[in-house]
Amino acid sequence: MISAYKKRRLTYVTIVYWFMLVFIMAAWVWWFISLQTQNDQMRMYKTVQLNKDDVAYDQKMNLIEDEHRRKTAQYISEGITFVLVTLVGALFVYRSVRKQILFGSQQQNFMMAITHELKTPIAVITLSAETLQKRKLDEEKQQRLINTTLQEAERLNELTSNILITSQLESNYIPDKEEINFSELADACANVFSNRFSNRIIRKEIEEELFIYGERLLLQLLINNLLGNALKYSPKEKPVDITLHKEQNKIVLKIKDEGKGISDNEKKKVFDKFYRSGDEIVRTTKGTGLGLYLCKRIAESHKAKIKVADNQPSGSIFTVEFNAA
Repeated sequence: MISAYKKRRLTYVTIVYWFMLVFIMAAWVWWFISLQTQNDQMRMYKTVQLNKDDVAYDQKMNLIEDEHRRKTAQYISEGITFVLVTLVGALFVYRSVRKQILFGSQQQNFMMAITHELKTPIAVITLSAETLQKRKLDEEKQQRLINTTLQEAERLNELTSNILITSQLESNYIPDKEEINFSELADACANVFSNRFSNRIIRKEIEEELFIYGERLLLQLLINNLLGNALKYSPKEKPVDITLHKEQNKIVLKIKDEGKGISDNEKKKVFDKFYRSGDEIVRTTKGTGLGLYLCKRIAESHKAKIKVADNQPSGSIFTVEFNAA
């Protein structure tokens, strides 16, 4: 989501850009007209200087015309070259500036989101610890506070892990791969989420003994982010499905939800760094815009393909295709 200030700034930059581009194009046109006018005047001047009674008049006239045509061709070719170079350079500059402004806006949104995401679990953990320290609570209330504290601590751990792993993957980090029982890993992740979110329905259909080469921590983060994303953006009463099966020589992981879904024009953007949809549901939902970006980077580091499609009748399906070990 771009702030009103960023939109005004982008509009101002666009107006200045087009004004400068039109001015430069007008300058090139004026340059061409001026040179061509000078060329025409030189032909006329040289023609007037000729003596029509001269036996070499036709030959000299042809030389003047040839020179005039060469000059005209030179001005046209140079003009076209300069215009093309100017347009290509202007387009590159405009795209770079526009990308920088949008990226700066996304970074600002990320910093605000990450500040909130860090402060909230810290505040909950601190409040729960102080309550347990200062008050004598019955066993049931103690367990409730402890469970809340553990959930917020796990959420804080996931957030810091996402940030650290993203930084590592962007620094040419090479995963320490080994043969992994992906079936067991996916099943374990699903069980953890079922325990953490006991009020949610997580259905799993996992084919046993499917192996891939990869780094366990990264693959665990991939599954956790996709599951967390599905739970976050779907109604509490709707189930989330995780399936894992083999198709020919591919190991296919699918996470399905029955939420609102993702519009077609945003399907290519959801894997971008810091990107969050402008939809009101997304804006009011906790998140930093790193989860799906991290999933994409993890998939790429394992030479896997990740994509999103519509679920029927509503929701989204995130699919990751790995090469079988």
